[in-house]
Amino acid sequence: MYNPRSLKAEEFICHEEILDTLAYATANKDNLPLVNQIIDKTDSCKGLSHREAAVLLLCEDQQALSRIFAQATKIKQEFYGNRIVMFAPLYLSNYCVNGCTYCPYHMKNKHIPRKKLTQEEIRREVIALQDMGHKRLALECGEDPVNNPLDYVLESIKTIYSIKHKNGAIRRVNVNIAATTVEDYRKLKEAGIGTYILFQETYNKAQYELLHPTGPKHDYAWHTEAMDRAMQGGIDDVGCGVLFGLNLYQYDFVGLLMHAEHLEAVHGVGPHTISVPRLRNADDIDASTFANGISDALFQKIVAILRIAVPYTGLIVSTRESKKTREMVIKYGVSQISGASRTSVGGYADGGEEEDSSQFEVSDNRTLDEVVHWLLKLGHIPSFCTACYREGRTGDRFMSLVKSGQIRNCCLPNALMTLKEFAEDYASEDTKRLALQMIEKEAASIPNEKVRDTVFRHLHDMDGGMRDFRF
Repeated sequence: MYNPRSLKAEEFICHEEILDTLAYATANKDNLPLVNQIIDKTDSCKGLSHREAAVLLLCEDQQALSRIFAQATKIKQEFYGNRIVMFAPLYLSNYCVNGCTYCPYHMKNKHIPRKKLTQEEIRREVIALQDMGHKRLALECGEDPVNNPLDYVLESIKTIYSIKHKNGAIRRVNVNIAATTVEDYRKLKEAGIGTYILFQETYNKAQYELLHPTGPKHDYAWHTEAMDRAMQGGIDDVGCGVLFGLNLYQYDFVGLLMHAEHLEAVHGVGPHTISVPRLRNADDIDASTFANGISDALFQKIVAILRIAVPYTGLIVSTRESKKTREMVIKYGVSQISGASRTSVGGYADGGEEEDSSQFEVSDNRTLDEVVHWLLKLGHIPSFCTACYREGRTGDRFMSLVKSGQIRNCCLPNALMTLKEFAEDYASEDTKRLALQMIEKEAASIPNEKVRDTVFRHLHDMDGGMRDFRF
């Protein structure tokens, strides 16, 4: 029986409720009075239920779709302005004991080069990332209790935070590792992680078990209930996502929103981020053999409806997507993107020479400077901010500031000051020129006079070599 407050996976992600929701959406997708009523509801920026969002997902009326995209653009601007947070993934190890049928790291793949970074190799990777200008990383690691025990991850986090090279520093480490115990999540919290990220892949239990035939990841309940254990372990911010293309997108879209509703109902705060990766080719994985791929147009629609359904949640798109696709979904709701990503173990310090160990094909191969330049040309503010995490504005404290609108007093100033750091320390001359123009224009528009004066003072201090100012 469906119960969003339950801690049992099959009750808060209820198969029958998803089927009922999709039947309701199918019956009402052409009910334009209802569709427009649901769209009107998004004016309050309070989000939508999974059932309401499903109706919009299945609706094909062009006028309604135009309204959905317009609302998504407006809500994105309301909460995130023109800021885009930048990050990079860092792959520690591709040793894995699971049998996932869509991932080249699966245990039966005997020809992919297996590698695990030493702490010295991690140091080289981090320096390479710092020299690009990155301040925020997402750690990635296969599931292997022998080669990749939690102690290795904890040691790696400590190493990353310890490295200060020139003006570089990694200020926030998010972690994407396999589902684990409450005790282990406490250890990750104590290590100072930002967000704990875990993709569900698919919420359809039967399909999930087929896609994960062997290994600890086969356990659907253990995996699906991981976010609850993470929050019980003291981790305030969690990041969800599905891998679109593995299962029917309608089913997973509803499941994703039900998971968000569950976290809100039980813990008082929904997911800090939602990622929307699509299945890609990799080593011995041919994405075309999976029958549930989604088009670019449908992908954009999913992003837009997620934005209006969960307005307070950051939406992430990676370099799996092309420049063209990323440009479109940024407009409709994405607030975080990766830049200059390498999906191989050791891919930064060695210049990406080991791409045969990549987890997936990268579609956007530009340098971080090129991505920053592109965003500036589009009128966005590339942000390297990590201030909320470092100031303790996490979990419900962060969400309350977002919902009240007070977060604006922090986000724009912090985005501008971290962009100034990038411009002075890492940018090409052309990118620096665009960045300084953007900073001057946006700083002058800060409505709070006291905050505005403080920002200008800090920007001036940064000309003299000072760094790491934050609100």
